[in-house]
Amino acid sequence: MITIRPFLLIALAITGLLTAGCEGTQAPSADLILHNANIYTVDETKPWAEAVAIKNGDIVYVGNNEGVKQWVGEYTQQQNLNGKMLLPGFIDSHAHVVMGGAYVRSLSLDTYATPEVWLKQIKHFAEQNPDVPHLLGYGFLSSAFGPEGPSAKMLDTVVSDRPIFIWDEGFHGGWVNTKAMQLLNITSTTPDPASGFSYYKRDSDGNPSGYLLEVTANMAVAELNLITSESIALGASDIIKIMNSYGITSMFDASAHAFEKHLFATMDQLVEQQQMTIRFAGSIFFDAEKTLTELINEVKQAARYTKNKPYKIATVKIMNDGTVEGKTAGVFEAYQGEPHNKGETVFSQQQMNTMITALSKENIDIHVHALGDRAIYETLNAIELAKQKYPDSKTGFTICHVQLITDEDIARMAKLGVIAQSTPLWASYDEYGKAFVSAEQFSRFFRYNSLKTAGVALSFGSDYPSTGAGTLGMSPLFNIEIGHTRQNAGDKTGAIQPNKNERLDLASLIHGYTLGGAIQLKMQDSIGSISVGKKADFVVLDKNLFESDIYNIHKIKVLQTILGGATVYQNIERSRPDYPVQ
Repeated sequence: MITIRPFLLIALAITGLLTAGCEGTQAPSADLILHNANIYTVDETKPWAEAVAIKNGDIVYVGNNEGVKQWVGEYTQQQNLNGKMLLPGFIDSHAHVVMGGAYVRSLSLDTYATPEVWLKQIKHFAEQNPDVPHLLGYGFLSSAFGPEGPSAKMLDTVVSDRPIFIWDEGFHGGWVNTKAMQLLNITSTTPDPASGFSYYKRDSDGNPSGYLLEVTANMAVAELNLITSESIALGASDIIKIMNSYGITSMFDASAHAFEKHLFATMDQLVEQQQMTIRFAGSIFFDAEKTLTELINEVKQAARYTKNKPYKIATVKIMNDGTVEGKTAGVFEAYQGEPHNKGETVFSQQQMNTMITALSKENIDIHVHALGDRAIYETLNAIELAKQKYPDSKTGFTICHVQLITDEDIARMAKLGVIAQSTPLWASYDEYGKAFVSAEQFSRFFRYNSLKTAGVALSFGSDYPSTGAGTLGMSPLFNIEIGHTRQNAGDKTGAIQPNKNERLDLASLIHGYTLGGAIQLKMQDSIGSISVGKKADFVVLDKNLFESDIYNIHKIKVLQTILGGATVYQNIERSRPDYPVQ
């Protein structure tokens, strides 16, 4: 033990007082000042401002142009935004950087096209890549093929000489050709891993059709060796750059799924190569091959490993159902035309109770995939039980996607303090999906306004690469417009997704993409709003969202993205020169 003598303590105290006094008489000096801006702070105590000052990556002043002058020093950089809009950096609260990295350089289909168009796109891609031994892509909408889904015979008409695998837009189903099924040895006798959830779609004779659901699709990707560590790292870097170009400064990675073994190596490589230009929080996926004890140990080990790194991994991701278009989301009312099919939950109610209670005991944050109303209901049952057993637990609960929910469970989410995370882009009119559900169910899709009105905290993200719009699906502005109109972007006369009253106001959508995301990540004390003491994470837009035609919001340009006071993206063509404070 080191002993400090009393007289030394007194001397240190006096020195500290003198130093504090000197600092108090010195004029403050910022590293960077942004002024003459329309600043929407997402801070209810001061919603609007004209200028901000940044020092050492933190915000030290938020106010008017006159007040910021006190922060001008000899070396202060000053940028005149000429009336442009400044917002907190956007937060994507649910994406898949590692998983997406495996696909960002593959074929991206136009999700809202038709099967005929997709086949032409696939054929063109194959012709452009004649030396690639196997072809990989994503983005088709399974509901466009009707109840039977896509088939290998269709793909064989455009690619038959080599295996091809195409994910659907939600990454819950795969479309393969005959060559791929031959290499995978998928036949009429191949067993389904989980009937009704993870299975091979079959024709009337029991032969696999070429449509693979859930685990069967992941197994095919692994066995065909379609993904490499190199492709993941390259793709992850691409995704972060694209996110920066859309104004995103923080994100939550909702698990790497089948590529979890690449997670830490990919992140460390991005850090080493100085490509981690985003605040990254990640998760560990709970699959059936892990025991609960193994999961808890794994997430604790991940938290320890990343404690002093520029990225953090300390959350558990649980998938509790599938998708509506795949008819695997757990619902109360059977899917149309299939009176015995109410979808499947991955875990029983008892299993969910056990998992969530055990994780709550360990104060581990939980992010649950639940789209259907029955899956949401059972997830909330488990959360309610865990809160009763461990009322002082620090575990944060998020249910992601929340496509179909009952009035009762909206109220329960609010009461239990569960965050509703979703992707606004999906709230556009679902022309194909409506055939699978009743009119009553269709009217309960993506009830953002009801959730907000009930007091449920909202956070928004892209779910890339499962968004359904390629890399454009990552754009918060694109999502914000659709979340407000419930129509396709820019389509003033287009069909409105029922219920029209679920249109969400702009301020709430912005909040969900900023402070709402920060709350989900438990980072609201450091990011999410433009407030003194928080990190200087900003996005500069060329137009004011509140003054723009709502149907043109997707056209608004990101001029600059700033992370901790440093520019990580600049739109060179549209940027303005810096000017001193006048």
